[in-house]
Amino acid sequence: MGLLDALLGRSKPVRPDLDQLFALPAAAVTLQAGADLVPTGLGSVCFASVEGGAFKQLQRDVRQLLDADLSQGSRPDDDPRAGGIPVEFSQDEYGYTWLLARHEPEETVELVNDLHAVNTLLEENGFGPQLLCSLVGFRGAEETESEGAAARSLALVYLYKRGTFYPFAPQPGRKEKRDSTLELQIRGLLTDDLPVEPDLGRWFPVWGAPGL
Repeated sequence: MGLLDALLGRSKPVRPDLDQLFALPAAAVTLQAGADLVPTGLGSVCFASVEGGAFKQLQRDVRQLLDADLSQGSRPDDDPRAGGIPVEFSQDEYGYTWLLARHEPEETVELVNDLHAVNTLLEENGFGPQLLCSLVGFRGAEETESEGAAARSLALVYLYKRGTFYPFAPQPGRKEKRDSTLELQIRGLLTDDLPVEPDLGRWFPVWGAPGL
């Protein structure tokens, strides 16, 4: 980094390291032990929209990629992924595209493998600049939505262009209010498991994100 960059606060972009995602299963163990939060089995990838035929081809490629294990006959007939497409595509109000992957809650490793594979596919097909973030969802281990009380929820968000993670915790039952106290607690818990984003200004809210 040159002197002018240092004076202006600029820095060289971090080369994306998708292998950082493989640290999430260990982080999930830490979250359960330290904060009583468990995986939901849901995870998603967010990217700037791809239009037209390129998007349709991308959908086909992703589904073919993630359906590969189904062709092995390794899942029982009553598995919700058996014989079906394990991913869902959607678009949010800001025009970003989300890809949601579903697994059993105990299949964090498999979920992370899927998210890594999707990111890699997008990157290898020239869509790296469109990639924004990936997230894995968690909920309170002993909490249920009863008597009008909503359970805690948390996402560990991976910033593709930064190579870092941050926690995002919407407050239960309160629209677009985040639990900053819980987020800072999670930051402290995970400093040995994940590269946590040091700039709190980049802890962007992902309201209503699929998988959260």
